[in-house]
This record gives sequence, C-alpha cells and structure tokens, in this order.
Amino acid sequence: MKAWVVGVVVGVGLVGCMTTPRHSYDADVAAITAFNSQYLKAINDGDIAALSALTDDDHIMLIPGRQPIVGKAANDAANGRGFQQFKFDEHWMPVETVVDGDLAYQRGTFSVTANPKSGGGASRTTRGNFLRIYRRQKDGSWRMTRDMFNSEQAP
Repeated sequence: MKAWVVGVVVGVGLVGCMTTPRHSYDADVAAITAFNSQYLKAINDGDIAALSALTDDDHIMLIPGRQPIVGKAANDAANGRGFQQFKFDEHWMPVETVVDGDLAYQRGTFSVTANPKSGGGASRTTRGNFLRIYRRQKDGSWRMTRDMFNSEQAP
C-alpha cells in the first residue's frame, strides 16, 4: 500500500512539473512589442512574405465599411494588392496591452501614409484607432490573429 501511495504522489508531482510554464506580464509585453516592430517593418518594407509569416492561418482583418478579410491567404492577397500600388509609412502607438494566458489584446492609435508607387496621385494619410488580438504559439512566440481599426476622419 505504501508503495502505491508513493507512486501516486511521485506521479502527481511529475505531472505538475509538466504544466505550461508561467509567463511574466513584462516578458509578454516585451515580446508583443518586438512582434509589432517586425510587423511594422514588414508593412513599411512592403514585404508580404514577412507579413504573412507573422499572422495566424485564421487571421481576420476588420476594415471599416468592408466585409471581413478572413484567413491568411485572403489577407496575403489583400496586402499584396496594397503593396503593388502603394509604399506605406505606418506607425502604431499602443495605449493598452492586456495579456490573459495565451491570448492578448492591444489597443492604441495609428497613422499611415499611403504613397502611390506610380502614376502620380497624392499621398493619403489616415489616423485612427486599432484593436489587435494576439495568440501565443506553441513555441511561446506571439502571432496576430485579429486586427481591427477605424479612421478618425469622417467617411
């Protein structure tokens, strides 16, 4: 009987050691900040491959006045069309970051200037607010899974 009790105690102890590691809030925010730097660099460089690598397969982007863009392939296609037409200069100013387990959200403001690549036309600058949801990956890194924004300018 004692051997059985000792075996159960040891087994429970080992299972407890195999639980998901706890992450610190500061480390998570630092990782999301680093992720955002990579994401913005991909946008501002017009690098669709890098941008695609930073999103989940089920990524959804909600754009004002349009249907949601659902899935990595649809987002890659939409971003690719934008990169063909414009050189972007985008900046984010996070205001709030909340981490809850393997999900996090970040709220903030942004500005983006779209500069036409050819054929003239004026540059357009938009300022607004964003809300993004991130998912922790199995390797501990973060990827964006949802992206929503609005413009401060009237439609």
